[in-house]
This record gives sequence, structure tokens and C-alpha cells, in this order.
Amino acid sequence: MIKGLFKSGMIVSAMTMISRVLGLVRDAVVANLLGAGLAADVFLFANRIPNFLRRLFAEGAFAQAFVPVLSEIKEKHGDDKVRLFVAQAAGTLGTVLLCVTILGVIGSPVIAALFGTSWFIDWMQEGADAEKFVLASALLKLTFPYLFFVSLVALSGAVLNVYNRFAAAAFTPVLLNITIIACAIFLHDKFEQGAYALALGVFIGGIVQLLFQLPFLLKLGVLSRPRFAWQSPEVTKVRTLMIPALFGVSVSQINLLLDTMIASFLVTGSIAWLYYSDRLIEFPLGLFGVGIATVILPALSKLHAGDKGSDFQKTLDWGVRFVIFLGLPAMLGLMVISPLIISVLFGHGEFVSQDADNINKVSMGVAAYSVGLLSFMLIKVLAPGFYARQDIKTPVRIGIIAMALNMVFNLMLAPFIGYLGLALATSLSASCNAFLLYRHLSRQGVYKVSGFSLTFAAKCLVSAVAMAISVYSLAIQFDWLAWGLIDQILLLCGLLTVAIVSYFSLLFMLGVRFNTIRDA
Repeated sequence: MIKGLFKSGMIVSAMTMISRVLGLVRDAVVANLLGAGLAADVFLFANRIPNFLRRLFAEGAFAQAFVPVLSEIKEKHGDDKVRLFVAQAAGTLGTVLLCVTILGVIGSPVIAALFGTSWFIDWMQEGADAEKFVLASALLKLTFPYLFFVSLVALSGAVLNVYNRFAAAAFTPVLLNITIIACAIFLHDKFEQGAYALALGVFIGGIVQLLFQLPFLLKLGVLSRPRFAWQSPEVTKVRTLMIPALFGVSVSQINLLLDTMIASFLVTGSIAWLYYSDRLIEFPLGLFGVGIATVILPALSKLHAGDKGSDFQKTLDWGVRFVIFLGLPAMLGLMVISPLIISVLFGHGEFVSQDADNINKVSMGVAAYSVGLLSFMLIKVLAPGFYARQDIKTPVRIGIIAMALNMVFNLMLAPFIGYLGLALATSLSASCNAFLLYRHLSRQGVYKVSGFSLTFAAKCLVSAVAMAISVYSLAIQFDWLAWGLIDQILLLCGLLTVAIVSYFSLLFMLGVRFNTIRDA
């Protein structure tokens, strides 16, 4: 089981890496086109809201509720029942989402006023940020329909994952990045405000992703005409699991949206600084945390349906060990070399011409988010331990606690250190979330970290700290801020090579072998 998970996880991670690299290219294009000023703040605001809803409803609560039910049906009733269930889920979800999308497009000024409150107040008072509210309302009309398409993409991707077709689902986000980049390059001159080209890319990207996945479903034989079935027992079960899961699985996304709301009251650029910081954190999180979470939920659901408690615990322990293995060096590495990464990706065009200190502002945000990177990854592994067993209430309670703590931390830190306080509060609340998830799994007798994993984690920590010290000591020898882009890229590649070689060499010296993470 675990050998298969490792292979599947590597496939998902490889596809995700392509997507994340293109995502960083996309962000570099956005930074070059919009910088970190008014237009950037507004586009990122308009893009974050449908993305938040996507992660909350589609990839978050829906996926965590849908996959265990689908896995159970597949194991106990076969493909014919799966085909019917997928049609009912698609028809029901699609109908609800279509209504929500129409309301979102019509009510875009209300949404902009709700989540960009300070901009709305300025618009009412004809203040300096009035233009932000007008532009946000207009852009939301283009970005909000993305929710409809990408939610159906999440449904079809979940089906593909249950049938172990991980590569197709993991590759799909690549198409969104390509579409946005293409629209930014070829259409930005067609609009008075370049942000419209990016918003149009989001809209088209949602359609392209859905069309890409349909042939794979057809090949599996699970694609049929969607039908509305609100009262179907299986759909009802998904709804019952999904509603409370809105909190339990997507707390970090709620926290990010609350951060956006608070950041709208801070100095111009705060939303952009937080966004670019979060994007760098999302790279290792998506590459490793989401990759493992994608393959571990169907596996855990299958083990639970087969009443294999011992294998269930071993699989969770492997997942924890895997994210520690890659999460610790990613966390410390980002803290050390994020300024150089930011300079390479964003340090040109409008991003630096508007404010030369933008690189430093974003790098500090990355450091604040990095504090919670390992916790973000652990949540991705521990939460499926509840959802695979269709236990929704426990993570919901934990999610509410974590969200409340995030607001407390925001109020404690934001007045003193601004946007950095918001980032640090998110990290701290994520750490509390991960701790509480583990404590409840342990108390329920579902999972307790093994002594082997604790020893392994200690070795990873020692190696990661030594790696970070080595890379930092080398990086400060160079005045790379005065260098050209090519020289900075070469230095970054060199530092990454040093980081990889030193980390794995130290682990080898401490007795860690490849099969430790692959097989154990």
C-alpha cells in the first residue's frame, strides 16, 4: 500500500511542480504588468474570492466529503453505481453552483463592499481608494464564474483520483496558468486597465480545465448525463458531511480571506505583499503537502471501508513522516533564500519601479508564513484521518477554534507590525490547528506518532538546520542585489544545489536511507 502511495505521490508532486512553476511564472508576469500597487491589489482581491470559494466548497469541503462516499460505493457496489452517483453529484452540484455564480456576478458590488470594506467606504466618501472599489466590482464579474467551472473540475478530479488516475487531475491546473499567462501577454494592451486581461484569463482557464478532464472520465466509463438528485441517499450523505466540513477542512482559506479584509485597511501594497508571500509558500505546500494529501485520502477511505485499522495508522504515520522529510528543509530554506527567489521572480518591471523595497517587504512576509509551513502540510495529512472515517464534527470544532485564534492573533499583531502580523497570525493558528488534530486522533486511538517517526523527524531537523546555516553563510558572501537577472538565476541554482546536496548528505550520514521514506 505505502509503496503504491509513494509512487502515486511522486506522480502528483511532479505534475504539481509543473503547475507551481508555471504559477510562479504567471505571478512574475502579473508582477511585471501590475507591480504591487492599486491594480495588483484589486486583481488579486478579485481573484482570491472565487479561489477561496473554490478551496472552501470544491477542493475543500466537497472533496473531503465526496471521496470517502465515492470510495465506499466503488468498493461495495461497483462501477454502475459509481456512474449513477457521479451523474447525480455533478447535476446537483452544478445546479447549486450555477445559481451561486449568477448571484455572485449580479451582486459583485456587494461582495466587493463586504470583503473590501475600506474601499467601499472610500467610494461612498469619494476618497482616495474609491477607484479600487469600482475596479473590484467590475473584475469580480469576470473572475466569479471561475467558481462554477473549477468546482466541476474538482468533482471530476476526485473521481479520477479514486480510480488512481492522479496524473490527469494533477496536471489540470497547468492549463489555468497557461491561459492566464497567454491573456496577460496578448491581451493586456487591449484594455485600459491590464487587470481585465488577467481576469479574462481566469474565466477562460476554468472552461479549458473542465474540457480537458472530460475525455478521461469518458475513458473510465463513469461519464453520463448529469441529473439533479438533491434527495438521493448518497448525495444527501455528501451534503451531510460537507456542510460542517466547510469549517473543518478550509480554515486556512478562511483565515487568508480575513487577512485580505483586514489588509484592505492597511497601506496600499499590503494585499499584494501578502499574496506574493503566500504564493511562494504555496509552492512547497502544493508540491509536497497537497500531493500527499491527494493520494492519502482515497487510500485511507478504502482502508476504513475494509476495516483495516492497523494499516490505516501506518499509512497516516507514513504521511506525517513524508511531510516532515520535505517540509522542514522547505520551511528553513525559504526563510534563508526567499529574498533572492523574489528578486529573480518579481524584481523587475512595475514591481520594483513602484517601490524598490517591495522585495524586502515580500521576503519578510515569506518568513512569517514559513513559520507555519510544516503545520500547513501536517493539516493536509491529518485532516483526512477524520474525513476518511466520515468523522466531520471533530475537525469542525478544531477549525472553529483555529479560526478564532487567528483573529485573536491578528488583533494582537497587526496593529504593531501590519501585514506581517497577519501572516504570522495565520502561521500560529495553523500550528494550533495541526496540534489539535493530532491530539484528537491520538485520544480516539486512531493514530499516534511512532517512535521511529520521532527519531526520523529529529534527524530531519538536524539536517535542515545545518543546511540552512550552510546556505545562508554562502549567500551573504555575494552582493547579488546589484547583479543582473541571469547572474541571480545562476546563483539561485547554485544555492539550491548546495541545499539539496547538504541536506540529503547529512541525512545519509545520520543513517537515513531512501527506503526509510519509501517503504516503512
